[in-house]
Amino acid sequence: MKENKKNGISRRAFLGYSALGLTGLTIMPSWAQNGVRIAPSDRVVLGFIGLGQQALSDFTGFAACPGIQVAACCDVDTMKTERFKRRIEAWQASKGMNQRCDKYEFYEDLLNRKDIDAVEVATPDHWHALATIHACEAGKDVYCQKPLAYTITEGLAMIKAVRDNNRVLQVGSQQRSSAEFQKAIELVQTGAIGHIEKIYARVGAPPTPLNLPEQAIPANLNFNMWMGPLNDPKIHYNDDLCPPISLDPAQNEKLWGAWRWYRETGNGYTADWGAHMFDIAQAALGMDGSGPVEFIPQGYNGTKWATMKYANGVVMTEQPFLDSNEDAQGIKFIGSKGWIEVARGYLGCSDPSKVPAEVAGTRPVSREEMMKMYQEYMKRMAENANNPSRAQAATTYEISSPHMQNFVDCVRSRKNPIAPVEVGASTNTLCCLVNIALELGRPVKWDPATLSFPNDKEAANHRLYWYKYRNPYSLPYYKKNNLA
Repeated sequence: MKENKKNGISRRAFLGYSALGLTGLTIMPSWAQNGVRIAPSDRVVLGFIGLGQQALSDFTGFAACPGIQVAACCDVDTMKTERFKRRIEAWQASKGMNQRCDKYEFYEDLLNRKDIDAVEVATPDHWHALATIHACEAGKDVYCQKPLAYTITEGLAMIKAVRDNNRVLQVGSQQRSSAEFQKAIELVQTGAIGHIEKIYARVGAPPTPLNLPEQAIPANLNFNMWMGPLNDPKIHYNDDLCPPISLDPAQNEKLWGAWRWYRETGNGYTADWGAHMFDIAQAALGMDGSGPVEFIPQGYNGTKWATMKYANGVVMTEQPFLDSNEDAQGIKFIGSKGWIEVARGYLGCSDPSKVPAEVAGTRPVSREEMMKMYQEYMKRMAENANNPSRAQAATTYEISSPHMQNFVDCVRSRKNPIAPVEVGASTNTLCCLVNIALELGRPVKWDPATLSFPNDKEAANHRLYWYKYRNPYSLPYYKKNNLA
């Protein structure tokens, strides 16, 4: 964080004495969380942009990180801002902090706050680029939910914004910080199963055309602002796109926002889970910042599964990694000397001796069992983290939510996090290219070095590469066919 001076006190120290965390200079100059004492100068003050189920879940992770304060929240749904404010102020009260979380409808107002160090962007995907870029320009670090962007060029523009403004960005691809996936990456990269030949990466179905009936827009929702840069006239309000909630009595969303599953507003499971599973494959292959060179869509000339070919000969297909259940999301690496399977809460290998018992888990039979195992795994990790017999010098992974803690550590150190913007952009590009090939109904070739389609104007004009924003929106750091 910047050390701007204010009346002889550093900005960090000034924030420590502000009404957001302390009531005055007579309060003790440090506080404890999870047994770790945090000086006021080391606090990181957060704002949240986009306050649906994902933001609520992510706040739980951030709340476990020592030295965190939340100052403000923003959403185009006033009920969700009020729900989030109540959640934050209840947490603040439980920690003996001053209870205050300011609400905003327009994120620009939140970004104008000088006391906020970093923001989470957990909006629908089509808002990720603009909210992140404007946050970087306002001097904020960013934790941006996955997938990084809605289009390829948005991801590329986000790279420039982060680097030009010297910001820290962590993509919410939390599997990169999970022990079972870290171990799988290590085993692949150290040659435990020999040369990698094939990868099965199951993520799920691509998006379908929007077919929801139009409904009346509720008074608490600014749907025009929710639309933002999207310019497709077929888009209209439906409860499934923006799941409603109630406050009194409290009733959270009954489903995840269905904008994910439609071409006009999202990229389907291809991006929603591809941002996790394809991402781990990229990491294991050492392809962060790069990617496949050819994409063959499912159904083309009898192709059974969406297929991605790398220049080194490795072929990745979006097909089941389990024989027992084709819907369970996970990855199988097939090498010249064996195989490795990994999913949330599970790691298996053709040579079981290579898998530590603490990350092995049990091979899932169904998606439901896989998610249950992952929840049990996270519960065990939380129990270990709170074990009072552990030394106070325990690693940050054991102290709190590892992916959020890594981001917070990097906000303080100014180092790159485990999932920086370039990683998110390359994975997002891969996901978009899978859908571009499918919608064009033919193979698509891609040059990861030049970030372009060799001699393919049709692909270069596809909306998932670039689309014209609705007035008055425009994408900074980008000019059509040439990054600014």
